[in-house]
Amino acid sequence: MKRLSLAAVAVLALSTPALAESPFWPVQPKGGSVAAELRGAWKSRGYGWIVQFGPDGAQLFQAAGEACYPDPRNEPDPDGVLSQWRPEGQGAITLTGDPDGTRYMFDRLPNLPNACISAAGWTPDRIVAFAADTFAELYPRPGIDWKARKAATLAKVTPSSTEFQLWTALADLLAGLDDPHVELHGMVDGNRRDLEPGDAPTLMRVRAADPAGDEKTWLQAYREGILTQVLQGKGRQAGANRVFWGRVDDIGYLNLVTMGAFARNAAPDDPRPLDAILDEAIAAFAGAKAVIVDVSNNRGGYDTISARVAGRFADASHLAYSKVGVGAKASLQPVRVEPASGARFTGPVYLVTSDVTVSAGETFTLMMKALPNVKQVGGTTRGAFSDQLPKPLPNGWALGLPAETYKGPKGEDLEGRGLAPDMPLTVFPDNDLTGGHAKAIQGLMQKIREDVR
Repeated sequence: MKRLSLAAVAVLALSTPALAESPFWPVQPKGGSVAAELRGAWKSRGYGWIVQFGPDGAQLFQAAGEACYPDPRNEPDPDGVLSQWRPEGQGAITLTGDPDGTRYMFDRLPNLPNACISAAGWTPDRIVAFAADTFAELYPRPGIDWKARKAATLAKVTPSSTEFQLWTALADLLAGLDDPHVELHGMVDGNRRDLEPGDAPTLMRVRAADPAGDEKTWLQAYREGILTQVLQGKGRQAGANRVFWGRVDDIGYLNLVTMGAFARNAAPDDPRPLDAILDEAIAAFAGAKAVIVDVSNNRGGYDTISARVAGRFADASHLAYSKVGVGAKASLQPVRVEPASGARFTGPVYLVTSDVTVSAGETFTLMMKALPNVKQVGGTTRGAFSDQLPKPLPNGWALGLPAETYKGPKGEDLEGRGLAPDMPLTVFPDNDLTGGHAKAIQGLMQKIREDVR
């Protein structure tokens, strides 16, 4: 769910302090022309983008290997990364959709590559080659022989292969990745097809145990367990039913099931609806012995929201992690947790996670683990940190993949590994999938009361 167009992060710096303080300028002032210094072709460091700036705007191209094609989404800036810029020395610029968000380095090209304007048809074999080259150049998890996968997959298609054969070949290319940020979507012979190979083991067990094969019964039990057992009927459900909170005697409880979409009449990354909820919750937690922050069923969202919540528990500024595009040859972008300007709770915090905790739920876990008052409890998180990079294919299908390297405060690689708890706790036991969560939280509350005196 962490899309590049919306996954802005906290305080990012690309180079030296002097460059970090340099101002950004609009690529195209309202009602005006594109800045003259930008006109021409530029290639991103990582991410597989080429952009051509003309006087009237930008055209985005997708590139991998020797191939290139115009982005088929028919928008000048479909990922929201081309609205502001600043120079970075001779022949290099930074582009961003938000100066406080992720920044992308681009190098000037002498001209737009011929491949980007080629009239050659995008046959199934060319689409397979492009997808394989994209993963070979951008996929952050090591140990995969993409050259061998490409050769094996190309052997299964020809220029005249059917849609079904192309889909099967691409599914084979992605087989076994077990990555929540890898996706393939498209229409095959008139029918919608979706490939999402990264489900958490807990969710697979939930669906296998449900006669309907979905999560509805489990999700309802999760909700009812929080409201009736954990919060004893005294809790609140808010933020478009995505936030639960309350106080049980001397312990506060806050549960977020997404990092975003907290109001139906606001943008999904708008933090203001959540700010009002957090103001009320943190005020209620004043004087508590401890607070439990539960993201055991958090499916991700926006890193801006993660940072907003983490700031409510921060005593000072702390480095949480750093990131860079795969193959970008650029400096790591540090992400820090900054104390919120609103009400905060800086006493003991217990952060509950599981293998369902993913994406922005995991960057939130990184931010919280950077705080000295936080202890992670539960299970290891899913291990999918990178923003998801959309790669629209030239036949109208949509491919998605992670394309960034994430490193912890000590420089350790994070992608694909997950964050292990300081205090292991089985949150969703196999023998009690529907009721185990509430019982686990109640047990944690009892342990906190025994340990925090």
